[in-house]
Amino acid sequence: MSLNLKEKFKSHCNAKNLELNPNQLILVKQLDNFYKENFKTSLFNFFSKQSSKKGFYLHGDVGVGKTMILDFFFNLVNKKKQRLHFNEFMLNFHDFVHNNKDGKEDNIIAVFVKDLKSKFSLIFFDEFQVTNIVDAMILGKLFKEIFDQNIKIIVTSNTKISDLYKEGLQRDQFKPFIQIMQEKSIEYELIIEDDYRKSKENEKQRYYFPLNQETNFKINKFSRIITKNKKLLSNILNIKGRNFEIKRFYEGISRFDFDELCDQNLGAEDYLKIAENSNFIIIENIPNFNDINSNQQQRFITLIDVIYDKNRAIAVTAEQSLEKLTSSKSLEKPFKRTISRLFELTSKDIQI
Repeated sequence: MSLNLKEKFKSHCNAKNLELNPNQLILVKQLDNFYKENFKTSLFNFFSKQSSKKGFYLHGDVGVGKTMILDFFFNLVNKKKQRLHFNEFMLNFHDFVHNNKDGKEDNIIAVFVKDLKSKFSLIFFDEFQVTNIVDAMILGKLFKEIFDQNIKIIVTSNTKISDLYKEGLQRDQFKPFIQIMQEKSIEYELIIEDDYRKSKENEKQRYYFPLNQETNFKINKFSRIITKNKKLLSNILNIKGRNFEIKRFYEGISRFDFDELCDQNLGAEDYLKIAENSNFIIIENIPNFNDINSNQQQRFITLIDVIYDKNRAIAVTAEQSLEKLTSSKSLEKPFKRTISRLFELTSKDIQI
């Protein structure tokens, strides 16, 4: 029995107004097969050999939908399960070791995994990366025990298995982990080639809300499309003797978090310099405003006025729709102008 993932995924994307990509559908079919091999229950399966592939390792560029698709799969699997970032999982492991100091390394790993086994049959590791030498040295033994205990794992990462911990210290001692992951996991790279000229994301209304996973997926996809073939640079602007760094600058396209622009002491001259050095601007995580964050709102009003005067198009993510974005009482009147300008700037033709 399968989960019938393909049709369910199509319905999911349609309900969320997400664009379907053929490569995502191929991935969904692979996940359906992974489910059948590892979770289906039947008399035939009871007597059949256990699947040798107990992990599904999904990697690819930022914004292609890795986490969205594995979340979709994870939510449909009706088993004892856990979802967490890989860093959180390793912190849990080290806490367990600390609380059981008398155990030898091999034994403590076995005890830890036995405890996992009693709670979960599926674990979803999001954002899998290895940067800590302490973690790197024990992952081979830890994941061998996880697979030996028949715990299934699904993983997202920006890095293929063979490139994990690539420049790390004592990497030879990390290679057993690479070997067991390649042996026990299905490794799949999600590649999505977007044509900017054909993309719906190049059309009107680049105002994405609310602040959730689907919105994050859309803005990452949009950013990936318009920055295609552009180099990521660090652009340091000198503003009357002060330096301001545009940390995500793609040859004329600037991407910011709201706090970078409005939660520090910046003013019109800073925003003017940013606009003059940018052909297109992305602003993420615009909050609702109230009397508590009115200082940030005032800066945001100034920022949008400057961008509007410099005739720059923008894309944004926000907590609420334009019609429902709230204001502090003292700034209600000028904020109406900001709302109007936001609509115009996020609908403006892109020229980059």
